Amino acid sequence: MTIHSLNTKRASRSAESRVAAHDWRALVSDLSAHGCAVMPGLLSAEECADIAGLYSHEEHFRSHVVMARHGFGKGEYRYFNYPLPDLIEGLRSTLYPRLATVANDWNEKMGASLRYPADHAAFLKRCHDEGQTRPTPLLLQYGPGDFNCLHQDLYGAFAFPLQVAILLSEPGEDFTGGEFVLTEQRPRMQSRAEVVPLKRGDAVVFAVHNRPVQGTRGFYRVNLRHGVSRLRSGRRHTVGIIFHDAK
Repeated sequence: MTIHSLNTKRASRSAESRVAAHDWRALVSDLSAHGCAVMPGLLSAEECADIAGLYSHEEHFRSHVVMARHGFGKGEYRYFNYPLPDLIEGLRSTLYPRLATVANDWNEKMGASLRYPADHAAFLKRCHDEGQTRPTPLLLQYGPGDFNCLHQDLYGAFAFPLQVAILLSEPGEDFTGGEFVLTEQRPRMQSRAEVVPLKRGDAVVFAVHNRPVQGTRGFYRVNLRHGVSRLRSGRRHTVGIIFHDAK
């Protein structure tokens, strides 16, 4: 398996067409209401298998993390090297402008002055100017008993507030358990949990850190974390698309 073969043989639909095919009004509404939104069937089963198949080829990755060594949970993941596989790079650059609109709206509501450029290349330049130059898209692998503790993928002072995870394995066939979980810590209130059901090829867009929530006196800020519940059986692969680079 090579990145070239993944690019030329499997990425038959352009990132632009598949992203545009989704109902973005509904997606933005779900993001605003729940902090997450599902994009069904963003990748085909064949594309999922091809991306998952890259995991054992170390030449495609800059680092390998075993979660238990760092207290992150159980399981492992690898960060891709630049250049990214075309399909992942295409989705990263195509999803970003639509999500930047949401991010800028959220910052306005939360009273934050930071605004994100409409173009992903311009955003990455800002990351690099801050010393954040290492690619963050990653491929995760879980086996029986593995899980991912609740966390936030920030990687530096300059972080984009939304990210995407795409499930590459089929629930009930390839694995059981292993649900995507999002928690929301609200001021002076108990935390809220959201369990997001996904099928192979589905993507979930979710808040990385903070988001605004409408209250009786205007908008207030809530803090979010995400993770994966314990895998009961089988093997689960996920690709994560994070829009900022890391220190």
